[in-house]
Amino acid sequence: MDFPALSSYLHHHRPGEDILADLRTDQGLGLTAEAVAQRYEQYGRNELKFKPGKPAWLRFLLQFHQPLLYILLIAGTVKAVLGSWTNAWVIWGVTLVNAIIGYIQEAKAEGAIASLAKAVTTEATVLREGQTLRIPSQELVIGDIVSLASGDKVPADLRLLKVRNLQVDESALTGEAVPVEKAVEVLPEETPLAERLNMAYAGSFVTFGQGTGVVVATANATEMGQISQSMEKQVSLMTPLTRKFAKFSHTLLYLIVTLAAFTFAVGWGRGGTPLEMFEAAVALAVSAIPEGLPAVVTVTLAIGVNRMAKRNAIIRKLPAVEALGSATVVCSDKTGTLTENQMTVQAVYAGGKHYEVSGGGYSPKGEFWQVMGGEVDNVLLDGLPPVLEECLLTGILCNDSQLEHRGEDWAVVGDPTEGALLASAAKAGFSQAGLASQRPRLDSIPFESDYQYMATLHDGDGRTIYVKGSVESLLQRCNSMLLDDGQTVPVNRSEVEKNVENMAKQGLRVLAFAKKTVEPHHHAIDHGDIETGLIFLGLQGMIDPPRPEAIAAVHACHSAGIEVKMITGDHISTAQAIAKRMGIAADGDGIAFEGRQLTTMGPEELAQAATESCVFARVAPAQKLQLVEALQEKGHIVAMTGDGVNDAPALKRADIGIAMGKGGTEVARESSDMLLTDDNFASIEAAVEEGRTVYQNLRKAIAFLLPVNGGESMTILISVLLARALPILSLQVLWLNMINSITMTVPLAFEAKSPGIMQKPPRNPNEPLITRKLLHRILLVSLFNWILIFGMFEWVKRTTGDVDLARTMAIQALVAARVIYLLSISQLGRSFLSYVMGKRQTITKAPILLVGIAVAIALQIGFSQLPFMNVLFKTAPMDWQQWAICLLPMIPMVPVAILANRLDP
Repeated sequence: MDFPALSSYLHHHRPGEDILADLRTDQGLGLTAEAVAQRYEQYGRNELKFKPGKPAWLRFLLQFHQPLLYILLIAGTVKAVLGSWTNAWVIWGVTLVNAIIGYIQEAKAEGAIASLAKAVTTEATVLREGQTLRIPSQELVIGDIVSLASGDKVPADLRLLKVRNLQVDESALTGEAVPVEKAVEVLPEETPLAERLNMAYAGSFVTFGQGTGVVVATANATEMGQISQSMEKQVSLMTPLTRKFAKFSHTLLYLIVTLAAFTFAVGWGRGGTPLEMFEAAVALAVSAIPEGLPAVVTVTLAIGVNRMAKRNAIIRKLPAVEALGSATVVCSDKTGTLTENQMTVQAVYAGGKHYEVSGGGYSPKGEFWQVMGGEVDNVLLDGLPPVLEECLLTGILCNDSQLEHRGEDWAVVGDPTEGALLASAAKAGFSQAGLASQRPRLDSIPFESDYQYMATLHDGDGRTIYVKGSVESLLQRCNSMLLDDGQTVPVNRSEVEKNVENMAKQGLRVLAFAKKTVEPHHHAIDHGDIETGLIFLGLQGMIDPPRPEAIAAVHACHSAGIEVKMITGDHISTAQAIAKRMGIAADGDGIAFEGRQLTTMGPEELAQAATESCVFARVAPAQKLQLVEALQEKGHIVAMTGDGVNDAPALKRADIGIAMGKGGTEVARESSDMLLTDDNFASIEAAVEEGRTVYQNLRKAIAFLLPVNGGESMTILISVLLARALPILSLQVLWLNMINSITMTVPLAFEAKSPGIMQKPPRNPNEPLITRKLLHRILLVSLFNWILIFGMFEWVKRTTGDVDLARTMAIQALVAARVIYLLSISQLGRSFLSYVMGKRQTITKAPILLVGIAVAIALQIGFSQLPFMNVLFKTAPMDWQQWAICLLPMIPMVPVAILANRLDP
């Protein structure tokens, strides 16, 4: 039986009860498994189906839309007009091969990025058969009951049934920059989209509050889906580096055209025929074009993306690959990324007394010890004092998380901090399930960073509000405190703050707990209900131990010249203690600032504080953005981690926004350039390392390719100026630049990191594509290649009189020298040289590089020994003595390569 779909314009115009009846769903129970299966089969997955992008044939043709290929296409056409069809077809064939390689590699790169983007799925909280579940949003069906909370991405179009201070950012759909406060009342039929307050639309974000709604449209039937029909979904491979290549290509194009015209004019003026001079001009043009470079750039970036994914860093935007290589500052929150994300309560202060709690992790096994005079006094076996029980009770009631027993271990479903509170209460004998029936929750105020507390209203022995939050937020709302004997007295703020300070110095994160009794008619609470009149119950101090691998990662960042700054909402003493244990502060101490201090600073003071300090505590979300901007103004390239709704502006503003893949909100993920699938700081360091490796391998490719182009161009230009026969023809140049170069260069994209890559300072992102050092390397090796080609050609021609053989041997000698040069810039060659020189270094394995060299050698043998290749490329077969002569240039290439490495290490 088909399931009826509602007309889209009726959702906001009808009562929620009527819609639930039409959708045959129950607000308190949700859909049955049978109903879900039926609707899933009828409507499919809840994911947008985009219009297809450019067809494959058009994307293939666009591969020819490159400035440097224009020259080849024009050269081939002119060759055909002049009757040189063999040359024309070979030139066209080279451009075709280049297009095929580019098409395949771009398709692979785009596919890799698209598949990685799907690796982190959006989840939705749904009610089915009375059970609250977290499922991938793609599995939602019409009629599902969905719960929304701050930070969630709305997974489908919902008719809201219940809201609690719910505010939704619909800017992506309506253009309205201010979040919209939602309601459930029925609206007039003609209400425009932006004013439908009882609807939550797919693709928008919850910025505040809570809500519940029923799914009325999924996938392309949603409002966002209908808009997407007119859009094309494409993955852009354009990055700052590829744009530099494009600019470089245009500059090179003008230079090549000028030199080719100059070559033609000079040669013709010296008596050469137009046909000969055109051959020389074409040869010079194709020799100067690094045909294989664009393909190498694309594949290198794609390999970097995949390598990062294997190290738990998913790249959402390709420019992040390059930006990571030049990061100078990493700003991180303490929770999760730097620590184990497994909180344990170790100390409690309640009723003026101190207690220690044994046990670790989320296990409910442990005991409470009273501490007097700094020493453990006795085990509390005869029951806990009432005030301690109230403190622990508040921690378990004012809580949205759960503990699960998984095999021999315990794990938290929800927030780690709340998990620690559940474990400490369980050690005192409290049961979360039992308390839920004894003291049912009537209403709640979810935690918001702007307020820094959570509150819940419960029934039982009267109506009571329980509150947990930061010490600063609760103390100002407390008029009294509960003592050990059950009496209430005025709260001693200085005493409480002293205990907070002592706990924080031990590296403990401290939460305060309070309660308030209200009238029996109280059915709901808001912020005004807890503005004053709270009774202070106590403190619980917990610790989240630093990750060992994160400590090592911080040290690696410092060695790489990257500053690590901790920006957290924790108490300043806690933050300093953690920073000291992590090694974030170089001297073990360092300057630390609180958020309230930052508010009093002007722009210059803030910039100075951001630069000098490495610890920022009690920082508001807006101040994170200010710190990022201040660091950028000082010239830093900033990587910023975040997981909350209010982190989104800082993530967007940072050069590399890094969101948490496991614990982060959808708002943070959508604002980020990169996701951490393990929420681990060590993965940031690994991603920086991979980013540097990507850039290093690209520079190797440039350093390898351009000297050959330079040597070829110099050879042809000087030969024309001296009115001598060309040592290398245009078709032979194309063979070298396409087949031989790509075969030997692509393996460089797979190179492993160099041993000292994380001991070097960050790269300046504004440095030109061809740096001065790289230019010196290119000129040196180009000069050697010119001498080699010109010298071998002239010597063989004079001794044998065979021009074809002279050209063939000149090319084979160049390739032999290239093998040595390739090894000299590879990790394999450098590690071997260090080993030979007596340095303790393991020889790097490079199977792909060796395969590339072997294939290149095999192709070169065919280039000179196969008859059809002799005809096509005007080469001549060689005997073993001539092969031996061609290998001799490998010897002088060794010192040239060593000198080149010193010029451009």
